[in-house]
Amino acid sequence: MPKAFVMMNVKVGTDKDVVSELKALKHVDKVYEVYGVYDIVAEVKADTMEELKNTVNAEMRKLNSVLATNTIIVAET
Repeated sequence: MPKAFVMMNVKVGTDKDVVSELKALKHVDKVYEVYGVYDIVAEVKADTMEELKNTVNAEMRKLNSVLATNTIIVAET
């Protein structure tokens, strides 16, 4: 089962809205508000790499308040 962590930068003041939107996505397993370089870290799990890729590229990155993402794909669990 492919898994990835997606670190996100969002528009100032939209953190809680983006967290809610992310939690509604099918393959987003966990979402954390964090301090530091990134605003949010989301854990994504999917049955296939194609589903994982689609979740990140077609769903998460297209949310209105998302400014940038950095995706780390887990090699093995």
